[in-house]
Amino acid sequence: MNPITVASIIFVVFLFAGIRIVFEYKRALKFRFGKYIKTLQPGFRWIIPIVETIQVVDIRVITINVISQEVMTEDNVPCSIDGVVFFKINDPEKAVLEVEEFKFAITQLSQAALRDVCGKVELDTILSKREEMGKNIKGIVEQETRQWGIEIIDVKIKDIQLPENMRRMMANQAEAERSRRAQIILALAEEQAAGKLLEAGKLIDQSPSAIKLRLYQTLSNIAAEKNSTIIFPFPEEVLSRKTEETE
Repeated sequence: MNPITVASIIFVVFLFAGIRIVFEYKRALKFRFGKYIKTLQPGFRWIIPIVETIQVVDIRVITINVISQEVMTEDNVPCSIDGVVFFKINDPEKAVLEVEEFKFAITQLSQAALRDVCGKVELDTILSKREEMGKNIKGIVEQETRQWGIEIIDVKIKDIQLPENMRRMMANQAEAERSRRAQIILALAEEQAAGKLLEAGKLIDQSPSAIKLRLYQTLSNIAAEKNSTIIFPFPEEVLSRKTEETE
């Protein structure tokens, strides 16, 4: 084979071997003989094969699950709590050069912070103030990750697992609370009804004719029952006479 042809083939292979495509949502750190040179921006890029290498870093928001952690709360209640961390790499150079396996480091920091924060408060606080607990955990984690060029977007507490006996106690407590509220609502309704009846009674007392009309209405309701017998303990004229005297 012609030496020129061989050289041409080797040159073409050499050129193609150095082609790299960097996507818009990624950055590529270029190293030459292991030494960091610069960060490659998105687009078509070429490196010197064998001599240069790249390490690609995703700059989108990344999610890491915090596995369930056994926590003893301040009021001595054992529980298992897990969560999720959202973070973003703002400085790819620091994220690669300042810490080994930044995802693993963030996971370990988040687990330690979750145990620390939740262990200093009572169970009721954890259950009712998850957002606040997440912000406290975020504050602890981002103190360390800031120097790595990593921004912690948010930390969420996903699930809280309680012992079986504690779940039963909380269910009983919730049932008792619902019963208490129902009794309060019923008492308020009876109080309001009694007030309305008192007002109606006062209005009827002011007009004897209203008493007569009310009597007729009551008789009409009783007459709806065919097996009912109506007995007047006093003549109906008494009401009429009382009405005339009052007028």
